[in-house]
Amino acid sequence: MTTTPSGADRALFIRAGEAEQLPGLGVHLYADHEMTGGKLSANRAVLPAGTDGPPPHFHTTSAELFFLLGGTLRVLAGEEILTMGEGDFLLVPPAMVHAWAAPADSAADVLIVFTPGIERFEYFRMGERLRRGDGDPLEILRTQERFDNHFVDSPLWRESRIDPAAGEPWRRRR
Repeated sequence: MTTTPSGADRALFIRAGEAEQLPGLGVHLYADHEMTGGKLSANRAVLPAGTDGPPPHFHTTSAELFFLLGGTLRVLAGEEILTMGEGDFLLVPPAMVHAWAAPADSAADVLIVFTPGIERFEYFRMGERLRRGDGDPLEILRTQERFDNHFVDSPLWRESRIDPAAGEPWRRRR
């Protein structure tokens, strides 16, 4: 990985091919909180069409920025469901419930930045392990404080995920 330690007078540089990739989650890890002196955390998520990101949740300390690099992304932001297109920008403030998914007819490629930075790399690595069946899924709930990822129910999001023609969820879990 090509990096220069981050600080007031240093840049952090990660080449695209050098970012850690978690193929099962479609996540590329670029910058974690300790790499940026706590200023931000950044990753890229590539979701196939019809694939959910995380369920509704909020962060107590960080805002979360979404920049759509390609495709379409449906996002729960508080009590609104937004549809993002390529080049769209969304900033979700701390404590706002949010979730996202690629709609059934489009993939999504999204840059996600948290500011101030929170620990994300280990959170995503845990998700990849759990996706493979290595570990207890309750680990996600036990680490909500550590990763500042607090899961909640959202009837609005839940109802938006139902395919009216089939009467069942249209999504695929990552």
